[in-house]
This record gives sequence, C-alpha cells and structure tokens, in this order.
Amino acid sequence: MNRIVSKIGAAVVSATVFLFAVFLIFDMLFWSYLVCMFLAIGYVILAAGLQHESTEDRRVAANAGLAFAAVYAVLILIVYFAQTTSVRLEGLSEQTAKILDYRNGGLLFNYDLLGYGMMALSTFFIGLSMKAATKLDKWLKIFLMVHGVFFLSCFIMPMTGVFTGMSAGGSGKGGTIALVIWCAYFLPIGVLAFLHFGKKKNT
Repeated sequence: MNRIVSKIGAAVVSATVFLFAVFLIFDMLFWSYLVCMFLAIGYVILAAGLQHESTEDRRVAANAGLAFAAVYAVLILIVYFAQTTSVRLEGLSEQTAKILDYRNGGLLFNYDLLGYGMMALSTFFIGLSMKAATKLDKWLKIFLMVHGVFFLSCFIMPMTGVFTGMSAGGSGKGGTIALVIWCAYFLPIGVLAFLHFGKKKNT
C-alpha cells in the first residue's frame, strides 16, 4: 500500500507540473491555478513516501522535509483556492484586489513565494534524508537538494519590494518563462520519484 500511494503521489506531481507548464504557455490562468492545488497534494504524498523510507539516523531530516511539505501545501491551497473562488467570482474593490489577486503581486503573491520557499526547504531535507543506492536515486537526491536553493530567493525577494506594484503576478512574460524553466527542472523529480517507488519493495 505504501508503495502504491507513493507512486500515485509521484505520478500526480509529474502530471501536474507538465500541465502547469502547458497552461502557463497558453495563458490559461484558471487551469494553472487549479493544477497547482493538485501539485501540492501530490507533493505531500511524494514527500511522505520518501520520509517513510528514511532510516533512523536520517529521520530528523526526513521529518523536517515532510513538515515543510505540509506548510507549503497549506500556503499554496490558500493562495490558489482564493484565486479560483473569491478573486474569480466576486466583484472585489480595487484595494481588495491589490491584496488578494495573485496577478497584482500583492499579499497572496508573496504567500505563494513563501509557499514555494517552504517546498524548496522540504526538497532539501527530504533529499538529505535519502541514502542513494542506485544511479537513479543519486540523481533524484541531487535534484531534490539542489532545488533547495530556491528557498533563498523565494524567502528574501518579497522583502526587497522588487515585486511591488508589478502586474501579472509581478512577473509578466519574464515570470512565465521563469516558471516554465522551473517546471522543466521539477518535472524530473516527479518522474525519478515515480521510478524510485516503482522499484522499491515497500510494505
């Protein structure tokens, strides 16, 4: 059961990251927001699967990785549920839209960055907890840990005010390109994790 659920989580991550890139390219905002919520759910399952495999001497790192995954999921679900409900369906005042609408680079946009910063911390600690016995696992470990560097930019950049007053989620086309590049980086994590759980004889 653990192996099957973990594989499902990895498959969800792989599928949603791919779809997120497609929806970004074709400027399908609602669908890109929606798919990010399922990405968060899939990633928590993936992280739980890797945490379950961790050995006793690396359990603290694994537990920290799973905890940060949960924080990431909560923040992302709040941000994108707001975008697909209140922001999309209700007539917001200009001031409220500045705070809630992701495209305005306001509070929820900053929470989104914080969420992905927590995801980066999660991947770092989950990667740190892995004992890579195969070449495939070594690549997965490297991808996970290197992804951890995104924490610094996601955590610090909103404090600099660089996104203040910027439209389209503080990003525009440059932001879209950056997100597509992120998808190209993160997609192998989902695929490698799926292959990893496929060969593991978990109970």
